[in-house]
Amino acid sequence: MRIDRTLEPLRAIASLFYPALCAICHAPVERGDYICRNCLDKAQRIVAPFCAKCSEPFAGAIDGEFTCANCANRTLGFDAAVSAYRSRGVVRFIVLQFKYNRQLQLRHPIAEWLQEAMNDARLRQRHFHLVIPVPLHPARQRERGFNQAELVAKILAQKINVPLSRALERIRYTTTQTAFDRAERMENLRGAFRLRKKIGVRGLQVLLVDDILTTGSTLSECARVLREAGAQSVYAVTAARA
Repeated sequence: MRIDRTLEPLRAIASLFYPALCAICHAPVERGDYICRNCLDKAQRIVAPFCAKCSEPFAGAIDGEFTCANCANRTLGFDAAVSAYRSRGVVRFIVLQFKYNRQLQLRHPIAEWLQEAMNDARLRQRHFHLVIPVPLHPARQRERGFNQAELVAKILAQKINVPLSRALERIRYTTTQTAFDRAERMENLRGAFRLRKKIGVRGLQVLLVDDILTTGSTLSECARVLREAGAQSVYAVTAARA
């Protein structure tokens, strides 16, 4: 992970002369804010009813807990994957700007969305021993310059006072998942991750962190590796759900 900190003094000086602007509409915001209230209000929250396993929202009227058809027909490694927002509109824009356009300051609002997800009943009362970001393959990380999951997981870990661990590593470079269906994504990721040497998770309650949940295949494979290594429970949290 490479973050150029030589520019930070320049940014500090520039901030004295240039007002802070919303990353979306460029309206003035308070120093330390990144998105204006008007744009934040457009973010689509995930509200009940939703799948207890993967947080997929359901448009109909359902009372009580339910599991969606996609989860019911799959074996997923995690206990539950929780997201606060849909990956739509302003949320998707912010995540993509952070992830692909190196707008690293946007890790802060994304981490706030992760913290909002921690208020979900599935996570709120749980004690976690480790926060583990989903790893990138070394070649992908060299290309991008950073692991987006690790950057936001580090902030979240500090906020909830749980140690961050780079316990997982990606050992196989996989082709893009976009052209695959759910079953093909699971197969494409088989054997792509492993536990790092001299890392133990036996008996621990683990919180996996990623930026976006699409089908859950990546989180599921990471959770499977942790489960096989003896983790007691594996929950996942993402800033957004596709």
